[in-house]
Amino acid sequence: MNQPPSAVVTGASSGIGAATARRLATEGFHVFCAARRADRVEALAAEIGGTAVVCDVTSAESVAALADVVGERLDVLVNNAGGAYGATPVAEADSDDWRAMYEVNVIGLMQVTRSLLPALLVAGRASGAGTILNVGSTAGRIAYEGGAGYTAAKHGTKVVTETLRLELWDQPIRVCEVAPGMVRTDEFALVRFEGDAEKAAAVYAGVAEPLVAEDIADAIAWVVTRPPHVNVDELVIRPRAQAAQHKVHRVFERPGASRPPKAGPGAGVEE
Repeated sequence: MNQPPSAVVTGASSGIGAATARRLATEGFHVFCAARRADRVEALAAEIGGTAVVCDVTSAESVAALADVVGERLDVLVNNAGGAYGATPVAEADSDDWRAMYEVNVIGLMQVTRSLLPALLVAGRASGAGTILNVGSTAGRIAYEGGAGYTAAKHGTKVVTETLRLELWDQPIRVCEVAPGMVRTDEFALVRFEGDAEKAAAVYAGVAEPLVAEDIADAIAWVVTRPPHVNVDELVIRPRAQAAQHKVHRVFERPGASRPPKAGPGAGVEE
């Protein structure tokens, strides 16, 4: 009996990762739901008929254990695990926050890709194309005040993606990036502002329709289900209200109504 195609989604415990796991399952993939929070990935895997793997992408040992669970063949890898911590100017930057962002957005992506590449090559040689899809950000394409740590990390995601494509040019592996702009999820801005709900809400204040996790999952599913010869190098996706990182259309109910406190120019508006 033919086995269904398989996919690994990192950071699958919430937000874009969870939405992507659900969407790929509807596309016929057996999804390995990988994240640090066991209760969440176990519930998600049970819901979609996938496999839960407790995995911290910043740990080489944890990533090696993920590769063991996946086995010899993997059709799609979605490197979604990431995050932003803090929104302070460089002069006030927290070194630990910067290290954490680089570890998860760049080192973690590298470790997962390195460990699963042999399985992706097996699938690629059998099907014509294994696929690596990295979830980047519009923050990987522009700088803004208060965002240097996160923009540096997401520029790293972008450049690693571009380099992988060059290095794997003669292999049956597609290397793609989906780069979201303003996406409203339950946790991204809240984590960035250390649980400050007021600052997190300010990111989306007055924006009637920011993107949601399912919008990005839809884009990811479209990219990875193209015919094997089609490589979508990069797909930048923003809500209509966001013309640029610093230019967002906001509408408040009453003229002159009080505005929420600023979270910082552009802060938190990218997944």
